[in-house]
Amino acid sequence: MFIDSARFSVTSGKGGQGCAAFRREKFVVKGGPDGGDGGKGGDVYFLVDNNTDTLSNYKGRKFFKADNGAQGLGGRMTGKSGEALVLIVPPGTQVIDDETNEVIFDLLELGEKVLFLEGGKGGLGNTHFKNSRNQRPTYFQPGLPGQVRKIRLELKLIADVGLVGYPNVGKSTLISVTSNATPEIANYEFTTLTPKLGVVTVGDYNSFVMADIPGIIDGASEGRGLGLEFLKHIERTKTLLFVIDVANYRTMIDQYNVLKEEVAKFSSELSTRNYAIVLSKVDGYMGEDLDGDIENFIKDIGLEITKSNEFKFETEYPYYVQDLIYSRFDDTKPYFVLPISSLTKFNIKALGFALYNLLEQDK
Repeated sequence: MFIDSARFSVTSGKGGQGCAAFRREKFVVKGGPDGGDGGKGGDVYFLVDNNTDTLSNYKGRKFFKADNGAQGLGGRMTGKSGEALVLIVPPGTQVIDDETNEVIFDLLELGEKVLFLEGGKGGLGNTHFKNSRNQRPTYFQPGLPGQVRKIRLELKLIADVGLVGYPNVGKSTLISVTSNATPEIANYEFTTLTPKLGVVTVGDYNSFVMADIPGIIDGASEGRGLGLEFLKHIERTKTLLFVIDVANYRTMIDQYNVLKEEVAKFSSELSTRNYAIVLSKVDGYMGEDLDGDIENFIKDIGLEITKSNEFKFETEYPYYVQDLIYSRFDDTKPYFVLPISSLTKFNIKALGFALYNLLEQDK
């Protein structure tokens, strides 16, 4: 089960109370106060661990608490400190104050451990209150209470390439043939209800992470469909790959314009990420002139047909790719516009090399 958000309360441990005790020892007449201090309450930490990739450990839990400190003992012995509570989360987790919506932590680095709440201080024992006027104090301090916070955890996937497209345009099939991911694939919309990650291997030693994310529809940035669930997961992707379905009843340019618009509405920063375009399902095209439709789409977005490339794209259909030999990378344009077929593996291998090259371009 994929859980990408959780809401609960967290409390650090209460400090142990001090001790009121007096020295009782043979040959020691009227031993003075020797009550020890209470132990410190347990702290609360967050630890980033990639052995978990969901927040499912927190499903159904409403409250987490660190251990309290132990009471002080006679003989000036300090009570045992409370055991710390370590909350383990996957990389990409945001810790948000549920009452103010303030982002407290943005946990990205593997192995990162941060102190969230400090446990309460232990109370002083009666040995601290002895003085010339009161040589037999019988009182002690109670431990200080722990801190309480209501928080919300949100997981935003970290991937190199995020697939952006309408429902049922072939994103799941694409990630299944390019990576080790095994998403559900079916001929209906919103087959993908939760994000899926796959590692795409390029050559013998290089790879990158691709994210298959629930499809986007018109008005997604306003919360329609799975819109916000989709959009928040592409916030952390380094590059975007727009998947346009040539066999869809929507025209290619209409699909592209809506996708770009919804991404821009959700985040102006996200809309400036490097991106590329694939025209999927060329094997399922039902029109009369696929070449002409692809050429028109490339011209509609202000580009020209490319005649050669370094990635060995198939030349059966028109395509576009930036020429980085004689010019610099232009991040205002797609790196490439490439017809593909996940079913017949048309241009799939070349796509992996082109995406890896795109990831190497600096913003």
